[in-house]
Amino acid sequence: MNGRLAILGAGGHGRVIADCAERLGWSQIVFFDDNPGAQNPGPWKLAGTGADLLAAVTDFDAFVVGIGINRIRLERQQALRAAGGTPATLIHPAATVSRHAEVGDGSVVFAGAVVNVGAFVGQACILNTGCGIDHDDRLADGVHVSPGAHLGGGVSVGEASWIGLGAAVREGVSIGRDVRVGAGAVVVADMSDGLTVVGNPARDMKRKS
Repeated sequence: MNGRLAILGAGGHGRVIADCAERLGWSQIVFFDDNPGAQNPGPWKLAGTGADLLAAVTDFDAFVVGIGINRIRLERQQALRAAGGTPATLIHPAATVSRHAEVGDGSVVFAGAVVNVGAFVGQACILNTGCGIDHDDRLADGVHVSPGAHLGGGVSVGEASWIGLGAAVREGVSIGRDVRVGAGAVVVADMSDGLTVVGNPARDMKRKS
């Protein structure tokens, strides 16, 4: 129904994207991967490297970058877009996204995720299985919210930051760029750029308690 989709990155995350795309009616899904040891991604074709995709991206109706590392995902999306490609935004049929929320180009929203009214999700973001993005949250480009993580209302998350498995962020908190929030962490205060925080309440790993 939606034509040909290219996915850069043939690992587990890329295959979840492909499965989501199939549910949305994409009729042909083709993988590209720079790892010379990349295995055939299940029922889908592995057609070449990232350079091959860059050269042929306009042959596809759209592409998605299925790379989990946030900065690399952003860079690859920008490069493919500059080469004339069109990033696809994929929202799984079992996700719940308010019609009064915005999800940016190249972002993926997996099964069980909830995006509430007034939320803004930037480009090339991952909203993973069962995560919660509450009202009026603002996620910059390249953010990954892991499975089971939940953001309270009015949270802001800076570019390329990562919210770990099962983490919770209190309402109104601001998280900077390139922050890594550990699995199960509870963020109750603002976090500046570049921190890696763990625990309850979440603290910088380098800080002595």
